[in-house]
Amino acid sequence: MVREQYTTTPPGTSLERPKNEYVYKIGIYGWRKRCLYLFVLLLLIILVVNFSLTIWILKVMWFSPTGMGHLRVTKEGLRLEGESEFLFPLYAKEIHSRVDSSLLLQSTHNVTVNARNSNGEVTGRLNVGPKMVEFHGQQFQINSKDGKPLFTVDENEVVIGTDKLRVTG
Repeated sequence: MVREQYTTTPPGTSLERPKNEYVYKIGIYGWRKRCLYLFVLLLLIILVVNFSLTIWILKVMWFSPTGMGHLRVTKEGLRLEGESEFLFPLYAKEIHSRVDSSLLLQSTHNVTVNARNSNGEVTGRLNVGPKMVEFHGQQFQINSKDGKPLFTVDENEVVIGTDKLRVTG
């Protein structure tokens, strides 16, 4: 049972003061209060540092609602404007350059372009290395601007020009 610590009485009445053993302090006092304030302050500092680092990462990586840096998300897919470096192989269905500039692929060793069928098997491979250009496939053809074949190679024959020179056997 908890008693009040202070009671008011009319003059002339004597009441005994309650003993200290029945007086309870409500709340947190002393070192516990200091530790609680220190813990709340520490959590607040961690919150501010975490928020600051998140904002810094968003600014450094150039995040925006449309994409990240030079990489934009469009209805047709991803659009990369400017120069970019890929550390691992790049897999894409189509790669186009802008109309007014050429597409430039650079590598320290070689550039390999693979064509795959619906099962994922490689049906054609073009490998451009430092000393040799190599093609693996059923047929290799070079066309003119008009679309006429200038040079065609398959397992059976080699055709050079527009039906002017034919090498067989």
